[in-house]
Amino acid sequence: MMSRYLAIDDLLATRRPLPAPAERSRLRASLDLTADAVAHAVGVSPATLHAWEEGHAEPQGAARDAYAYFLSRACTCAAAEPHPANQPAADTSTEFSAPQASCVLCGSPATQQVDGYPQHLTAAECAEAATTAPAHSPPRSDATPERLIAHSSSGASQHSSTRQDPIGETVAAALAVHDGDQRRAIAALTARAIPDALRLLEACRVGARYDIVRHPALPEILRKLSPHAPDRIWEARPEWQRPQAPEQKDPVAALDVSGAYLAALKTHLPLGQLQPADPYPHDRRRAGLHLITPSAWEHGTYLPNPLGPRLEPGPVWITEPTLRLLLRLSSSRHALCDPPVIHESYTSGSTENLLEKFRTTLRDARARALGDGDTVTLEYVKALYVKFVSALGVSAFNRGLRRPDWMHIIHSQAFANLWSKAYNAHTEGLTLVRVCGTAELHLQGEWRRAFREGRDLGQVKLKDTYEVIALYPGAAPEPQESCNEPYIEKRRYEYAGGRYVGCRSCGGDLCTSCRTTHLAPSDIPYEDNDDNVCPACR
Repeated sequence: MMSRYLAIDDLLATRRPLPAPAERSRLRASLDLTADAVAHAVGVSPATLHAWEEGHAEPQGAARDAYAYFLSRACTCAAAEPHPANQPAADTSTEFSAPQASCVLCGSPATQQVDGYPQHLTAAECAEAATTAPAHSPPRSDATPERLIAHSSSGASQHSSTRQDPIGETVAAALAVHDGDQRRAIAALTARAIPDALRLLEACRVGARYDIVRHPALPEILRKLSPHAPDRIWEARPEWQRPQAPEQKDPVAALDVSGAYLAALKTHLPLGQLQPADPYPHDRRRAGLHLITPSAWEHGTYLPNPLGPRLEPGPVWITEPTLRLLLRLSSSRHALCDPPVIHESYTSGSTENLLEKFRTTLRDARARALGDGDTVTLEYVKALYVKFVSALGVSAFNRGLRRPDWMHIIHSQAFANLWSKAYNAHTEGLTLVRVCGTAELHLQGEWRRAFREGRDLGQVKLKDTYEVIALYPGAAPEPQESCNEPYIEKRRYEYAGGRYVGCRSCGGDLCTSCRTTHLAPSDIPYEDNDDNVCPACR
């Protein structure tokens, strides 16, 4: 029973908002403490502390607990010191003052501590505090919760302090703020998607067994030559269309792979700073960037090149998913190409499950939104993972995690997943017509025998159906010449029993049905009792 009270107390403690940014800076200055000293004590960089004091970012996880403890003690110390006559007294009404600590037994304010926990010493004190404690609810500056998941200061109660549906609560609060207006709620949620995604990632990494480097030194290949120029990484984005029109005239089904970027979060990501590594042999326990010379691809007439539409010959920097795909296709199982020649590698120790909890949290929220027809949550979840990936590079909205190598790797994993689906369709006997973008497959044939239709991860949905001639105008049959001669001569030949209609002006054979279309020699059968009918009238 005592552990349950501890968990409840931890949960309530994490919901206490921090003082306003200006108050945080004032508390530190009132004690004549430098930002460097406080940052070192809390365990963050001085730049991070300044961001907290200026309102550009909010502390999360263990750093938030340490910073909250500092602010509480700073408030107590500032209140205990006498104030000069020419300065106003410090505001001690903040929720971090010492009397606001809650008893682990009854939840009422307590000033004593037992083994480090606030607690009344007797049951009578608990009863008296419960009857005299005023109901107090700290005001919030924004009705929309600023934090997705609360963090516990105690490792034993981490599970108890995790909110069950943080995404749903955030969406509900946004709808309440905007009086149920879905359009405005979606716009507000999309605008805050990047910081929300970073907070959710931080919460999902509570208890992780490994640390990540958030601002590593970047190798030269990841540096842009100019603000508007890309770096040197080739992501192998597919943009392929069958060179020749397929022989089949079946309609083409345009399919879209659901949640392509969300599924691509499960990929091998480097944990630390990328370091030069020996390219041979390829170490599957590490991940990063590789300079390769690709082998020739001889299957472009019916399969897209896994390296994408690259026109420049010679070496190219690619990411881990593209290299693993090329190595897989060069193995004896597939034997579609020769293995690439690896010249250089920048890698670090990696794991495929680095973002797995983050991915599954978003996947479950997306599945619930699809089942409930919740458009607001669906758009919010999509913005969370799409903007999270795009902001891993250089972004003014993301200063807490700068990993452009992750961004390239996740993009490439999505493209590699799309190529694998195209190859599976080919092996199932379907005709590939077009593969492009992040999630587009255009196929001929019964595609439902190769893919499951739906909007869950890995499933596909039908976007459109069109004729092949829409992509290959030259494959359309030439229009037949129409006869405008109003006098149509009806002729009957002795060597054939069918009916023949001829044009008086030119003497050519016309369709016996519409009597206006000239017939090509291939349209005139020579069997008995057959009529001459144009392709449009058959």
